[in-house]
Order: sequence, then C-alpha cells, then structure tokens
Amino acid sequence: MTRILLDTHVFVWALAEPRRVSEEAWLLLRDPSRSLALSIASVWELAIKSALGKLSLPAGVEPFVAEGCRRTGVTLLGVELAHVAEVERLPHHHRDPFDRMLVAQSRVEGMALLSFDGALDAYDVKRA
Repeated sequence: MTRILLDTHVFVWALAEPRRVSEEAWLLLRDPSRSLALSIASVWELAIKSALGKLSLPAGVEPFVAEGCRRTGVTLLGVELAHVAEVERLPHHHRDPFDRMLVAQSRVEGMALLSFDGALDAYDVKRA
C-alpha cells in the first residue's frame, strides 16, 4: 500500500474548498490502495493560523481535523525524534518550519508528499 502524507493546504482544501484540489490529486485521495496521513505538525499549523485570524475553519481546529480524518480515512502522524533530526539535516531551500517538518517526515517514513507547493521540489522527497 502506498502511503501519502498530505500537506496542510491539501487537507483543508479537500474538506473546505474542494474546487481548489486538482483532478489528479482527487484520484490519489480517493484511491483505496493508498494510505493517507496528516502530520500533527499540520494540525499545529492550523491552530496557529486560526488563532491569528489567518484561517477561518467551519469549526474549531480539533473538531475540523477529527471530523475530516473520520470522513476521509486520514490518519494522524505524530512528530518523532527521528523527524526532528531529519529537519536539522535538511538543506535550507524552504523557510517555512511546517513544510520542512513535512519534508522530513516524508523522507523518514518513506511516504510521498501530496502538496501543491512547487518549492518543495528542491528537496529530495517524492511528491505525489
């Protein structure tokens, strides 16, 4: 089974703004042979953006993520010491700490990263 780590915006768009998700991405998201995960780092990012008023969710972060994961079959991926160590080794192609964590988790876990952020192509990570 292919494992895919969702970038924060992919998860939010799939649930709250589905028209923003490409047809190719929808094929991956709906493919039952793929296992989808969302990083706790993404949940943290959502909480920060929501608290700052930079993101409006239809519910609070906790119910939005819990219901979204339940509806889509997405599982949560915790942040482990190996992920943090990988962040330290990454070249500084991207300044966003959340994106850097997703790249690190993708590399350590051997997961493809589903993201629409072309800046992540600078890393040695498989993008879905």
